[in-house]
This record gives sequence, structure tokens and C-alpha cells, in this order.
Amino acid sequence: MPAADFIETYPDLVDGATCAAIVRRMRDSDALQPGRVGSGVFPELKRSRDLSLVNRPEWQDVDALLQQAVFAGLLRYLRQYPQALISPLMLQHQSPDGTTRRLQADDIAAMDDSAVADLARACLRPGAINLQWYSAGEGGYPYWHCELYPRDARAETLHRHLLWTLYLNDGFDEGETEFLFQQRKVEPRTGSLLIAPTAFTHTHRGNRPQNGDKFIATSWILFQSADKLFGAP
Repeated sequence: MPAADFIETYPDLVDGATCAAIVRRMRDSDALQPGRVGSGVFPELKRSRDLSLVNRPEWQDVDALLQQAVFAGLLRYLRQYPQALISPLMLQHQSPDGTTRRLQADDIAAMDDSAVADLARACLRPGAINLQWYSAGEGGYPYWHCELYPRDARAETLHRHLLWTLYLNDGFDEGETEFLFQQRKVEPRTGSLLIAPTAFTHTHRGNRPQNGDKFIATSWILFQSADKLFGAP
């Protein structure tokens, strides 16, 4: 059995008609901004037109739909890699007799979907969604980068645990999400979701699309804040 690379794709989490409708709304939007990287706008690193869904009531239907699809993919990911929760948090389970013990991977495998969902919500939280439009032949994010880095006093960027990209279209050439060390290119497919870890081990880039524009939604799955996980200091 080949070693896991922890890069997973889940097809058809959003139907093609819905993805096409989101793309049409993006094309018609006057809220698009030059794409940013962590420290600002640097077109030589990333060239795109982006639309953050934060504080945009007119996009909350899209935000809710995408978050629901991503959560469905996350639950599948946690079924496959329960250590994504167990290893960093050393979770405990209380038995009916009142005793506690550390959760094991087999415990999560034995949980029903509702229990895994509750556990995921207790430990993790969704990031803000950014819609991105990469124009054919010029758009892209060719700079090799990762998603986990120190930036702000609240350490939000250090709480990022998993990255995700949901592809809103295909039908163009190239434009893959390419992972450096895994030597793997993920080809965009309409409605499919990519999930992978955020650290330098999964350094990646967004290759430039050819013969057609590329549209994606992207964000992160973050740990809950320390006070929510462990109580106030």
C-alpha cells in the first residue's frame, strides 16, 4: 500500500449548475479586488481577481452552501485521518461510568456521523471564504507557498490546520494545484473539493490556466481558539 500524502479530493460536492451560477455572479460582481497574498498585493506572486465573502450579506447564500459542502468533505477526511484531531489535541472521552480515557482512531471510526460532526465542530472552525478568478494565460499563483505562518498577534494564521479549494469550473488546460514534495498535480474538476494540510510539508502553487479562465473558492479549516478548547488561562 503506498504511503499517504494526505492530499484528498472529493468529487461532485457541489453540482455543476450551482457552480456555474456562482461563476456568473462572480463575472458580474463589482466587488472583485486584486488578489492578495499574506503580506499584500504582489502580482508577480499571485495574479487573480478575488472576492472575499466576509461581511457580504448578498453572498451569504453562497457562503452557507460552500461551507456545508466543505464540512461534508471534512467529515470524510477525518474518517480517513482521525489523527488530524487526535494527534494535536489528545482528546478524552468520558465513559458512562464517569471514567475518562484518551480517544483512539478506532473510537472515531466507531462513531456515527452525528458524533463525528459534533467532535469536528468542538475542535475546528471554518475560515473565511475567498472566491478567486484566474484569467487564461496570465492569472495564477505560481509562487511555491504554504498556508501556515506567523503573521498577526491573534495567531490566526497559526491556527490553520487544513487548506481547501473547491473548483468551480473546468474545461481549460493546465491550472492544476501542484504540490512540491509530493510531486503531485491536482487537476480541477467542477464541484470537486481538495483538502490537504497547511504546513510547509504541503508547499504548493496554483498553475496558470490556459485556453480558459479558472474559478475557485478557497479557505482553511482552523483549530478553535485555545480558550474555547482548554478554557480561559
